[in-house]
Amino acid sequence: MAKYNLNSSETLYQPGSSDSVLMNKLGIIDEAEMEALESGLLLMLYEQIFIESAPMTVLNFTHIEEWHRHWLGNLYDWAGRLRNANLVKDGFKFAAADRIPHLISAVEIRYLRRFKELNALSRSELICYLAECHVEFILIHPFREGNGRLSRLLFDALSVQAGTGLLDYSLWDEHKAFYFKAIQAGVSGNYKPMMQLVNDILPN
Repeated sequence: MAKYNLNSSETLYQPGSSDSVLMNKLGIIDEAEMEALESGLLLMLYEQIFIESAPMTVLNFTHIEEWHRHWLGNLYDWAGRLRNANLVKDGFKFAAADRIPHLISAVEIRYLRRFKELNALSRSELICYLAECHVEFILIHPFREGNGRLSRLLFDALSVQAGTGLLDYSLWDEHKAFYFKAIQAGVSGNYKPMMQLVNDILPN
């Protein structure tokens, strides 16, 4: 589980976990056990969204909050709620907590409202769209935890709508350093490194 430096009372870890497991409703103190449980719950959410439910016709941030709550709501009190702490990972600062609502509104207007149009985009247009949307979501980092995995769920929802299906992110995992640099490049509006990563996993 990724560890972050937080500047508020949200820094709560489960007693007995040596600050390796966040405070949770089940009293889990083993990091591997929690990671396995979170992964299993995320798989169940994928099945619900992409197999059991009717295809999505619209997408807004309320859906994303519901996904987060459904995924982690049985584990954490803060699931589905926007974070109120500033996050820093490996010296990189994500969006300030007080700016999150404004930034989310911008993402909705610029990207999520185009959901119905995605299957009409050319491959190059889709790559640009997906890269920008992914970078902006990661830079916002709207939730206390689980943003990376939720960003892939969002990416998959957009990809399915575009007709390219669920994606394999193993290449990104193999090149984590380049991926993180691609996210950092997005701060200045340079999406080309992320476009390269998207091109590498998007079917032709």
